[in-house]
Amino acid sequence: MTDIEKLRKILAGSSRAVFFGGAGMSTESGIPDFRSATGIYNQKLNKTFSPEEMASHSFFVNHPEEFFEFYRTRFIYLDAKPNAGHFALAELERRGNLAAIVTQNIDGLHQLAGSKTVYELHGSIRRSYCTKCREKYDVEFILENRPIPYCEKCGGIVKPDVVLYEEGLNDNILMASIRAIAQADTLIVGGTSLVVYPAAGIVNYFRGDHLILINKSETRADKFAELVIRENIGETLSKCIL
Repeated sequence: MTDIEKLRKILAGSSRAVFFGGAGMSTESGIPDFRSATGIYNQKLNKTFSPEEMASHSFFVNHPEEFFEFYRTRFIYLDAKPNAGHFALAELERRGNLAAIVTQNIDGLHQLAGSKTVYELHGSIRRSYCTKCREKYDVEFILENRPIPYCEKCGGIVKPDVVLYEEGLNDNILMASIRAIAQADTLIVGGTSLVVYPAAGIVNYFRGDHLILINKSETRADKFAELVIRENIGETLSKCIL
């Protein structure tokens, strides 16, 4: 039995599977990852500041104009479309095999593919809010109001609803993610190096039957996995849908 056949059989027998995904889930949609050789964090984008500094809360506060220029060019990919993996997960949810998706991605592609239960640990580019009055805005508002988007109601700076460095995760989203993983019968970890905490730590709450790793490179969880597949996520997941 091939790895794909094993994965297909495991998913067919699951009713509470959870997919935990990272940047590798969206690279097949043309969105660059962060830590690979060609990723955002290995690109010299500014002579003074590193990409990690520019993606921090303090940089947002102290250099808002530079922050938004960086954010618009490196984080927003509205032309990106869901890939075969996104659609496969949506179909598994529709069939009753997949209970939830827990994602570190901020692109919103899971929802565009039709997934309903998606916990976005690091927020979403598709939402924004005023830092003073909390008025809600969409991504187009940030794109259209340059260099700094100001709230139309109170004049406060409108911030993307994404988790920057130095910021904590949303407690409600984090706890819902932990509950989903703790209750899962199958956990698929895909497209993540499992080095970004606290998000990566929630896989430790899994107590189910089947741990599956789909990732191009080795992770700390490989030695605990029933299956480790070193292939593209989208291609692998799409083969599980018959």
